Amino acid sequence: MKYDAKKKKLPIGIEDFREIITQDFYYVDKTNLIKELLGKWGKVNLFTRPRRFGKSLNMSMLRSFFEIGTDEKLFVGLKIAQEKELCEEYLGQFPVVSVSLKDVDGLTFRAASEKLRDIIGKEAVRFSFLLESDRLEDVQKDMYRALIQMKDGMFQMSDTVLETSLHTLTLLLEKHYGCPVILLIDEYDVPLDKAFHAGFYDEMVSLIRNLLSTALKSNQALKFAVLTGCLRISKESIFTGLNNLQVYSIMDKQFEEHFGFTDDEVKKMLDYYGLSDKFVITKEWYDGYQFGNLSVYCPWDVIKYAHDLRADSNAKPKAYWINTSSNSIVKRFVHRATKQTQKEIEKLIAGEGVWKEVRQNITYNELDKTIDHLWSVLFMTGYLTQIEQKDDDKYLLVIPNKEVRQIFVQQVKEWFSEITVQDMSSIHAFANAFKTGDAETIEQMFTSYLKKTISIRDSSVPTAKKENFYHGILLGLFAPMEDWIVSSNVETGDGYSDIVVEIEDDEIGIIIEVKYGDKGALDTACVNALEQIEDRNYVEILEDHGMQTIFKYGIGCYHKRCKVVMGK
Repeated sequence: MKYDAKKKKLPIGIEDFREIITQDFYYVDKTNLIKELLGKWGKVNLFTRPRRFGKSLNMSMLRSFFEIGTDEKLFVGLKIAQEKELCEEYLGQFPVVSVSLKDVDGLTFRAASEKLRDIIGKEAVRFSFLLESDRLEDVQKDMYRALIQMKDGMFQMSDTVLETSLHTLTLLLEKHYGCPVILLIDEYDVPLDKAFHAGFYDEMVSLIRNLLSTALKSNQALKFAVLTGCLRISKESIFTGLNNLQVYSIMDKQFEEHFGFTDDEVKKMLDYYGLSDKFVITKEWYDGYQFGNLSVYCPWDVIKYAHDLRADSNAKPKAYWINTSSNSIVKRFVHRATKQTQKEIEKLIAGEGVWKEVRQNITYNELDKTIDHLWSVLFMTGYLTQIEQKDDDKYLLVIPNKEVRQIFVQQVKEWFSEITVQDMSSIHAFANAFKTGDAETIEQMFTSYLKKTISIRDSSVPTAKKENFYHGILLGLFAPMEDWIVSSNVETGDGYSDIVVEIEDDEIGIIIEVKYGDKGALDTACVNALEQIEDRNYVEILEDHGMQTIFKYGIGCYHKRCKVVMGK
């Protein structure tokens, strides 16, 4: 497909609404969020959605709409512009304080709190005109100076000033403008997540609780506030005493279409770029997240895939969303899996669902108390979604799409590899059985290893994909054999063999072909594997490399069972 430079650019990683509109980027119109937000009206509104679902861009859009001095032309042609009376009353009419806490990170509480000082200090600097305001008294100007005071390039506000900083800003701006202030706090829970993993959670909870309490509770200078995050942190932990909080989670029907892309929005985008034929594969990979009653796509994935397709019409889908995070929560979950949990993970990977009670109010320090809490977090952060609900607050959870399935499969493989390397004597015994032609020992030990891991069984994927799982386990088991030359999918003879091993010192070569025994037909799978080795002359490469002894193995696998047959 020829790249059309006249088309709008795709906004990869751009979360600034003004930049998207003024620099001719493609924008999926979410401005009706403004109408719904004002119509439903909450003094403090919290939206919880997974990462990369448009929270930050929506917050930037809200700031651009409400803030005094905004360019009204930004909204020409967008949905909200049709609401004439609403625009006359609210467009560009309010002072706005807007901060994102996504970068509040550090190895220590001191380092993280310095990041928070920097973020709030820089926002305060935007309002330097307050120092010249004839509506502020000297003592109020001193309060402002305490927010922006710097030394050696760092903001010097004290702990007390930091905890009251957002409240102070709203008070000063309300006094200067004579109208209440809109407060936007993006990614409010990121500091807690980072602190939990770094070991100073309690200190950060105290700081964030005090910061939000003073800014949001009984603040007469506040018009309204909007917060976003991934998790709805327990009210007792963060929002103590805040009785005016409206929470809109992924379970709520309200605002369901304003975060994430809908079917129609994805179809429109792909059609605009001449990619309509890629809709089905885009849906398989990136759709499936259930917000309220609506199935939505991850915007980051759709934009990234459309970008790749514009450059190469044959581009394959990739795990874009997964690659923007450490996915530590899935790793934590898989590593803590009990036997029962392992069976449930198998069901998820196979495309089935599991019934679980989901707790929406949770604190980070409760995560490891029970694996049931991790189920809730996996759901709220987008790794699982719900397709059915019972009256007792239990939900049928499933993996939403092919991309997320990939991370579960990858984490299962990594977990299994870590388990197996803990028993090096067994690993060497297993590998040496291939070297000596001991098919019986190979079969016994490989079956034992399969029972320890989580099988990847998915009727919706091709047989080759199922075979790749077992193929990957074998490669992992061979990894510690330092004197072996192990090749995967190497071209030899008239095709590509699964695994080729050369042990040069002993002049021994090994050919392994893995087949999936559909419905447990392991004997047939082994026969087909050995026939393929012979028919495609896979041994040719080993003979060319001077291997004097060559072992040929056909391995049939089905769930956690295997059969091993050695060829002649």
